[in-house]
Amino acid sequence: MKKILLLLALFLLNIAVAQEKKPTNKKQIVEASCGQCQFGMKGNGCDLAVRIDGKAYFVEGTHIDKHGDAHAEDGFCQAIRKAEVIGTIKDTVFVVTHFKLLPKRTK
Repeated sequence: MKKILLLLALFLLNIAVAQEKKPTNKKQIVEASCGQCQFGMKGNGCDLAVRIDGKAYFVEGTHIDKHGDAHAEDGFCQAIRKAEVIGTIKDTVFVVTHFKLLPKRTK
């Protein structure tokens, strides 16, 4: 019985680790914004973040200021925008190789 429980625990741990580091190296549309101002993430200042499957990740490979004024009316600190990205989740960071901010929708 102990061996079965141990194997089950190892199996579940393996699944959890595999999901945490799953590759996302495909083009996808995500929410992008300031991690601190819009997604409630802990940190100092304003840093670009994306939200994938309901979980927010700080972005490495581009910077919040490369995509316009973050504090403008439609900037990342004021609004959540859509972006086309390619990258990989590594630990708690999204390492981006492609980041394209999509046009803001008009109503």
